[in-house]
Amino acid sequence: MTGRAMDGEGAARRVLVAAALFVASAAGAAADEAQVQRGAYLFAAADCVGCHTDVKSKGAPLAGGRPLATPFGTFYSPNITPDKATGIGNWSLADFRRALREGISPDGYYYFPVFPFTSFTKMTDEDIADLFAFLQTQKPVAQPSKPHDVNPPFSWRFTLAGWRMPFFKQGPLEPDAGRDAAWNRGRYLAEAVAHCGECHTPRNVLGALEQSRAYSGDPKGPDGQSTPNITPDFRTGIGNWTVADITKVLKTGETPDFDEVGHGMAEVVKGTAQLTDDDRTAIATYLKSLPPVSTPKKPAA
Repeated sequence: MTGRAMDGEGAARRVLVAAALFVASAAGAAADEAQVQRGAYLFAAADCVGCHTDVKSKGAPLAGGRPLATPFGTFYSPNITPDKATGIGNWSLADFRRALREGISPDGYYYFPVFPFTSFTKMTDEDIADLFAFLQTQKPVAQPSKPHDVNPPFSWRFTLAGWRMPFFKQGPLEPDAGRDAAWNRGRYLAEAVAHCGECHTPRNVLGALEQSRAYSGDPKGPDGQSTPNITPDFRTGIGNWTVADITKVLKTGETPDFDEVGHGMAEVVKGTAQLTDDDRTAIATYLKSLPPVSTPKKPAA
């Protein structure tokens, strides 16, 4: 073989290698973009922006500082932008997964259950990774997280070790083999991603969800707002609502009696409106399958 032929063969090989690298790079970029898009969908469903943005003070998106008044004091949401100094820019995927799955920070301290890790723990590893990928694409904001305004003993994080024993069950959520795919999807979205029960379930004196009364409403909900009973109880819940009615609420915020959902739920609807019709219907199907729980109605004024 002549030197010219060998040079030509080498050049051809280099072109093939370069082409292969280009194709691999393009495929990787496409895969990354697909992951980010999936993460954006989960981000909307979970209404992350609603809790992690201080809208009243015109704060930057996801920079934290939103106050949440509770019977134990006022908690402030942290900065979850990818800022390396004050946000989660230095977090690894393992750090993020540990926060959602275990309720433990990268520094090893327990999160207060005002952060709904008790629901997020039920998410799949794949969905947690997708959500993390999306958050890493957001604009970094240099803003230190505000310290919580909570008095002892509720401000003592070491007490959370005891709290977690009876009230925290680590996930992920296992599908129910006795139910169809739509019901399981609705359960997953409602229980894990959208964490509906965190607002619509009453809490005990220690701030834990009363699972025996799940979804029956909470007169002392977030920021002192009363949240309604969304079990299919006909007298005090949404037993008279159809699956289509619930689906419409999740899309438009309009109730069957031509009213509109209140402020807190209005924020949630901004996210659920971005879901597919199938996913909204799945959530509605799951809610209609819950055991009805009757709750006392307030006496007429």
